[in-house]
Amino acid sequence: MTDSLPVRLYRADQVRQLDRLAIETMGIAGFELMMRAGRSAFRHLLRRWPGIGSLTLFCGGGNNGGDGYVIAGLAKKRGMNVQLYWLSAPETLKGEAAQARDWAASLGVAFQPWRSGCPIDGDVLVDALLGTGLNSRVRGLYGEVIGAINASGRPVVAVDMPSGLSSDTGMPLGCAVQAELTVTFIGLKQGLLTGVGPDYVGTLVFDDLGVAPEVYGAVPPACRRVDWRQVAGLIAPRPPCAHKGQFGRVLIVGGDEGMGGAAIMAAEAAARTGAGLISVATHRTHVPAVLVRCPEVMARGVRTRHDLWPMLGRADVVVIGPGLGTGAWSQQMLQAVLESGKPLVLDADALNLIAAQGLAELVRAREHVMTPHPGEAARLLGSSVADIQADRFAAVAKLQQAYGGAILLKGAGTLISGGEADPLLTLASVGNPGMATGGMGDVLSGMVGALLAQSYSARQAAELAACLHGEAARVAAWSKGYVSLLPTDVVAALPSLLKDRDPMSSFEKQQGNLHA
Repeated sequence: MTDSLPVRLYRADQVRQLDRLAIETMGIAGFELMMRAGRSAFRHLLRRWPGIGSLTLFCGGGNNGGDGYVIAGLAKKRGMNVQLYWLSAPETLKGEAAQARDWAASLGVAFQPWRSGCPIDGDVLVDALLGTGLNSRVRGLYGEVIGAINASGRPVVAVDMPSGLSSDTGMPLGCAVQAELTVTFIGLKQGLLTGVGPDYVGTLVFDDLGVAPEVYGAVPPACRRVDWRQVAGLIAPRPPCAHKGQFGRVLIVGGDEGMGGAAIMAAEAAARTGAGLISVATHRTHVPAVLVRCPEVMARGVRTRHDLWPMLGRADVVVIGPGLGTGAWSQQMLQAVLESGKPLVLDADALNLIAAQGLAELVRAREHVMTPHPGEAARLLGSSVADIQADRFAAVAKLQQAYGGAILLKGAGTLISGGEADPLLTLASVGNPGMATGGMGDVLSGMVGALLAQSYSARQAAELAACLHGEAARVAAWSKGYVSLLPTDVVAALPSLLKDRDPMSSFEKQQGNLHA
């Protein structure tokens, strides 16, 4: 759950700065902060597993290890059986970590070194090995212990970060602990929410440990987190005398032969997201299907760019890419759209054609939103999917620098860059695994187009669409589950979210008496 998580996201070096400022400006002793962290982690551990009688803890040599010693002491005071393995000799610990060691020892906690084949007896395991300080691949004994933790089959609590997971990118540095619960402190690390980070984090809980707001004001965040609850208020209620011309004309261009479904889903999503008029320019064989599936949409078969020009002239926003293909017809369509000067949403094969033909400068001259998944992003940057996923934050920044406009990099922890006017990246903490199916991106592109047509900025349209898309998938999954979730299920869930933005009276809402 992300409802209670803060908006500000940080890199590891920034969290260390927050920690230092809390000590210096608030007069909180470092050991007091460590005690607060240990108490918080132990409290959340007991909430998750209230009946446990034993813990096995794995403690490293820094402050993360110190947090582990505090948890061990708290467990001992509660009467639990405590098994603590160290990977850095206790006598070498310094500062607050040494204080935590001595406090745990005074309560009767015994420490023993980890060796291959050591038994792991605890009902729950506590990972206090590496925390946020790791900036290179996991090596030696630490890698062996992480492997043993993951192979144990027992639930794991990660203290601050799953050991081995990069705080900054959300990618494992060689290997990483797979936790069921992660309790993180002071600053929410951006890597916990994107890349493959969520696969290792499990349930994420945040505790600011009582750090004052002025401390956070002194350290600008690296990224801003958004979800549907935060952005829903941007959806403007419709005035009583509204008419369709006020909400924009969206043109969907796509659906080469045999791929008409993508354009249809984009069109239906645009309609459900409030666009005033929607047209589809597609291969002529798909026109009947468009009209049967979505009779509210105007559809026309186009063979050449000249057939497309009249439709472009009437459009306020053009969405190109869903089912577009990369053949001669597709290239004609893209060329005409780029020459039209209209605000654009560029998705799917439109992005692949732009990458293949080196059209960055032509794209930069247009108001646009690009919505690549990691494979399309790799083609746009001439790199690999592995490169993109290795640092999604760097990748979205490079895409924005190369192509301008607003960039929406899809995937777990969708990232959005809006350009020079607002250089701070946004992370949309929405969605679920059921969205990993073909067509979800087509729905999203139609939603972005509808919001652009309703006069939202490119950045706003991208953020709103990403959050609404993810929230609709969450709602749809209540009845469909993850395995069976389809893009059309997400479209069907949109009205339940958007109707709350309508200025109906309480009586009308109860009676369903909304005039057509």
